[in-house]
Amino acid sequence: MKKSLLFALCSLLLVACTGYRTPERGTWDTILRGASFGAMTHTAIQAKTPIYLGAGGRTLRPDEAFAYMDQIEQELHNSLRKPGIQITRHGNYVMVVIVRDAFMQIDNPEFSDEGVRTLRTISRILAKYDRTFIEISGYSDAMRDQNMALAFSFDMAERVALFMAQHRIRTQRMFVIGRGSARPIADQSDIGRLMNRRVELRIAPAVR
Repeated sequence: MKKSLLFALCSLLLVACTGYRTPERGTWDTILRGASFGAMTHTAIQAKTPIYLGAGGRTLRPDEAFAYMDQIEQELHNSLRKPGIQITRHGNYVMVVIVRDAFMQIDNPEFSDEGVRTLRTISRILAKYDRTFIEISGYSDAMRDQNMALAFSFDMAERVALFMAQHRIRTQRMFVIGRGSARPIADQSDIGRLMNRRVELRIAPAVR
């Protein structure tokens, strides 16, 4: 009896210590069914809106959008005062930039404990403000092999999308894309390369 109790306690501690792990790769297509794989352009949003509405999505009136995005921006700012995260506003879009080292482990593609807390916070806010579309873009530093850069960046974006899909974010709101080494935000020094490895979340209002 004591051995059984000890085994149960050890199992609970192991689960608590390991935290979130990305699902097996063979399940990714199923979990992300409904997401779009490509850029979140105006045309793409228009094409996706009927699918989004069919999945229970709700829209805003044009006159509601600016104030709604203000609320999202403010809540993200108040909840994500952490190194490696930048939140900006561009018209009716809110952008969250997260450098790789702020949410992933150094030596493998799994999320760090701090990264899990960050992504849970973002997912909670975006689940609350659900009248939005989300582009999840991965970026790499400048690699000699551009195919490798694209694969690296897309893998990061997919992993974030999977996490969000498992934390109450409808996949019908998502656009997932890897952009490789395009659009660097820093030089190619050691520090700059780390900054260029990042995921960007671009949040747009769903307006009818």
